[in-house]
Amino acid sequence: MSETVGVQKKAVDFSRSAVSRYLQLTTLFRRRIESGQWPVGQQIPTVDELALECGVARATIRQALGVLEGERLIERFRAKGTFVIRRPQEELWCEVGTDWSGLLTATPGALIEILSDETGASPRSRMHPIGDIAPSYRHLRRRHWRHEAPYLLADVFIDERLTGRIPAEAYRTKSALRLVHDIPGLEIVDARQTLTIGTADMETAELLRTPINAPVAIVHRSAVDRDGNLVFVGEGIYRGDVVRVDIKLK
Repeated sequence: MSETVGVQKKAVDFSRSAVSRYLQLTTLFRRRIESGQWPVGQQIPTVDELALECGVARATIRQALGVLEGERLIERFRAKGTFVIRRPQEELWCEVGTDWSGLLTATPGALIEILSDETGASPRSRMHPIGDIAPSYRHLRRRHWRHEAPYLLADVFIDERLTGRIPAEAYRTKSALRLVHDIPGLEIVDARQTLTIGTADMETAELLRTPINAPVAIVHRSAVDRDGNLVFVGEGIYRGDVVRVDIKLK
């Protein structure tokens, strides 16, 4: 369907990663759709063309395209070819706030599911070396949904001495930092957020309904009260195909 002009592209070297080739290709092709390199409505290269470009077997290309078809990004038509029908971010956007007020705002239309709730817990790790560890924390694992799709898996640790002041319903309706912000008499004097990029492991992929090794954004948050207590520690894993971070540059 297309004609190669100029120097032949060098095949991608997939051997440098232990990740299965079809998963690497899935990520590559998904990114082409996200970026607009393969626009919505356009026919993508044939299996033979992609196999030649990427230096892999046609069966591997078909396997990768099958994943994208399952995600409803492409559709294959007999005797016509394969066409892009949707960009990943068109279905769902989740904006990660970059200031305090933004972090307190819940995603419109989101639902929060509590997967587990335990007391007497301790944060598994500390991204930010601020504040004094509380004697114990209440640990909630929550999954956030929008448009019947999960987009965020969050672990929330709140100083257990404060949780009696949080209404039970709030755990199903409020963003993580909003839970702490709304505690009567509590003043937050220091808060940090760090965002890193990673890939979905088996558990995360299952809970977020995304392919194994698909990109995810991992957000760590910490908050300290005026007495120097580390009252909140959180880790959120966002599906990489729905998250957006906007930062105003001065």
